[in-house]
Amino acid sequence: MLQVIRQLPKLCSELWSHKMSSSSISKFVFDKLPSGEEIQGFRLSGDNGVEVEVIAYGAAIAKVRVPDKAGKVEDVTLGFDDMKGFLKNDPYLAVTVGRVSNRIAKGKFELDGKEYSLAVNNGPNHLHGGLEGFNKKVFEAYQDGDSACFRYVSVDDEEGYPGELSLTVKYALQGGNTLSMEHSATSTKVTPISICNHSYFNLAGQVEDSVASHQVQLYCDHYLPVDDTLIPTGEVKKVEGTLFDFRESHPVGDHLSQIDGGGEPGYDHSYVLNGERGQLRPCARLSHPASGRQMYMESTLPAVQLYTGNFLDGSVVGKGGLTYKQHTGLCLETQHFPNAINEPSFPSNVLQPGKTYCEKTTFKFSW
Repeated sequence: MLQVIRQLPKLCSELWSHKMSSSSISKFVFDKLPSGEEIQGFRLSGDNGVEVEVIAYGAAIAKVRVPDKAGKVEDVTLGFDDMKGFLKNDPYLAVTVGRVSNRIAKGKFELDGKEYSLAVNNGPNHLHGGLEGFNKKVFEAYQDGDSACFRYVSVDDEEGYPGELSLTVKYALQGGNTLSMEHSATSTKVTPISICNHSYFNLAGQVEDSVASHQVQLYCDHYLPVDDTLIPTGEVKKVEGTLFDFRESHPVGDHLSQIDGGGEPGYDHSYVLNGERGQLRPCARLSHPASGRQMYMESTLPAVQLYTGNFLDGSVVGKGGLTYKQHTGLCLETQHFPNAINEPSFPSNVLQPGKTYCEKTTFKFSW
């Protein structure tokens, strides 16, 4: 079984062509758990100042350091300096979430005539894999060439999901400025799956400023309207003529106060990527005019969730003692449609035994 799991990243990588990386990789210890267990990490360093740190706890993207137009290098992600912060990470900063990211209505679904019940941990719904999702797991860390890999085996019935799921998360820094993220998995039983990374970005660096001035462009002609608990209604609606239209780049703060993001102002909505599902294609572009930093994303997944940190309330103290207030970071979460398992009209997120789940997202940084 372990040999098969180790082969998963290679099998998925063969589906996409890779540019050779002008980067280096080194291993380090991020911190220790209260039990004394060390949390391993990898540092991916480009020759132009870009540096990414990924760690075994939650297969998290702990740090992304990027130069600005003046050459000043800063970390552009929200997160924590140690495990004390990660262990109290209610907003899911930086981590991998699953077995199913986003929401499942009422924590229930049916597969092959059997009903499954999951933890209800977000109002009336199930969110990001449950009470002890992948965000709280310590993955096995290992190096594969220039890539940092993290492996976790989710046992049958973990958090109520069927089948033993073998997951590998693979990170590489390609061309010195493009972070590649691949998720690959197999299951012993039919199961829903939607793995995503929940990083919050603020391209201004380590500041407490709102991301309202950040410009967002989404390569999406449609979005998914939601009910008052943020479950998609089943409709796939054109963004044209709505406040959800980001086909042309504009400040994300233009309409924040007019959008209901689950009782708080801001976006928490899924957008449908244009183009062919399964192909690496344009997803999003995030830019910060003042610093000159930009992040361009491509993905094989069908959707991207734009979340503007609506529920950050100042109670979370992050890197360098910064207080994360509402809208101090935003997420661009590539994933399957929320609640797809209960919505027959949505693309399926069901993984069959004997099949391999392979998805990829890239983040290209410029300045």
